[in-house]
Amino acid sequence: MTDLRPSLPSPLQEVSDDRFGRYGVRLLLKRDDLIHPELIGNKWRKLAPNLERAAGRTLLTFGGAYSNHLRATAAAGRLLGQPTVGVVRGDELAGRPLNPSLARCAADGMRLHFVERSTYRRKTEPDVLGNLLDTVGARDAYVVPEGGSNAAAVRGCRALGEELRGRTDVVALACGTGGTLAGLAAGLGPGQRALGIPVLRGGFLDDGIQALQEEAFGGRRGEWRLDERFHFGGYARVTPELETFAADFERRHNVPVERLYVAKSLYGLVVLAEEDAFARGTTVTAVITGRPFP
Repeated sequence: MTDLRPSLPSPLQEVSDDRFGRYGVRLLLKRDDLIHPELIGNKWRKLAPNLERAAGRTLLTFGGAYSNHLRATAAAGRLLGQPTVGVVRGDELAGRPLNPSLARCAADGMRLHFVERSTYRRKTEPDVLGNLLDTVGARDAYVVPEGGSNAAAVRGCRALGEELRGRTDVVALACGTGGTLAGLAAGLGPGQRALGIPVLRGGFLDDGIQALQEEAFGGRRGEWRLDERFHFGGYARVTPELETFAADFERRHNVPVERLYVAKSLYGLVVLAEEDAFARGTTVTAVITGRPFP
């Protein structure tokens, strides 16, 4: 999507951090937050192939009230002059003032359609999806799943792994729907491994990532695993401990730390280093998938 002028490959930045150095671990940051000022990080990598396939049609997608994916889709629509519709979980939100995230979506031209949570859970069922498309008057829309994770997105994220071939041993990132990890792992070279830090509770991502890789590549690809310990209570949960950690990381390294995803992955890496999870001499790369929402 050259019209959106991405900056690729994203920079790879080494940082000196004694919480890793004392264990003989080298820390790199993959600055995917610098790919594009509005389509940040994995949102660019996942959306670009879907935008190409949509070929100018209305984009319809799904998300919660604070969805980064909804914001990115709305921004893409504005930049490309392409209509967008966001189906938002929770019909109780329809009569309330929009939060800053949804307000940004609306300002970028996205039509917001609020649905009750029981309907939202069934959004992938053909009859429910058909009714939604009819209700919003977008029967011919190109549908992008929640979080943007489908086979096209996974194949798009493979480039992230390819950019890191031969440059690191472990690549870590926070996971929502798992699409970025599925593609990243497929792009890495022999001997490299991917580590996912889920930001939601539930322990359901293993099967989801496996299914995405099967859809995109015909089977499991690359070496990857998940560590489920660092969700801090679930999506959009930021505890005082996590806030303190993120602010400290920003001061140490002059890197903006997005709280809902990036902070959790960085915190997890610090704990893993303290647990001697990485052998001395290991190079660990943390993917900075986004930046704080203003």
